[in-house]
Amino acid sequence: MRIIGGDRRKKKLIAVPGLATRPTSDRVKETLFNIIQTRVRGAFVLDLFSGTGALGLEALSRGADHCLFIDSQKQALDTCRKNIAACRYEDKGTVIQWDIAKNLNCLIRYTRPLDLVFIDPPYKKGLADLALGHLAQTEALSPDGLVIVEHAAGDPPVPGDGMTLTETRRYGTTALSFLTPQQEG
Repeated sequence: MRIIGGDRRKKKLIAVPGLATRPTSDRVKETLFNIIQTRVRGAFVLDLFSGTGALGLEALSRGADHCLFIDSQKQALDTCRKNIAACRYEDKGTVIQWDIAKNLNCLIRYTRPLDLVFIDPPYKKGLADLALGHLAQTEALSPDGLVIVEHAAGDPPVPGDGMTLTETRRYGTTALSFLTPQQEG
């Protein structure tokens, strides 16, 4: 597992021990960042179910201003902190331990709206739908923001209130769904 582009290109990342965390494959990550490349520079990013922090770190390497890394698992967050330090992004990364299934009220204190949100929960547990609902409740997403959900190919997220599913792309057993805030009027 490594960063594949930007100023930390080829930097190896450590993995969370055990099988509880499923890292995004390099192929999917590279494709994703090719799709969103014009949105990354200067972005305020949220990496939900961050695990190792690979998606948020990739965004930072490619010029994002700051990334919030949120996960509920201590071991994952410890690994994420080590990866942030190894990349020397301590000033650009904020790690938050939070139960995403309850709410995302931890976002309320941030006044800058989120430009990019990565949601990569354990597959087939309904957590992406829950996270999307909680994200909509916080109103933390920029009107021009983009949410990317990584999920099992046959299990697309339900957009819920305030979101529109704009596209889904499949990569073997994995899929990426792209959502944007619904525009008023």
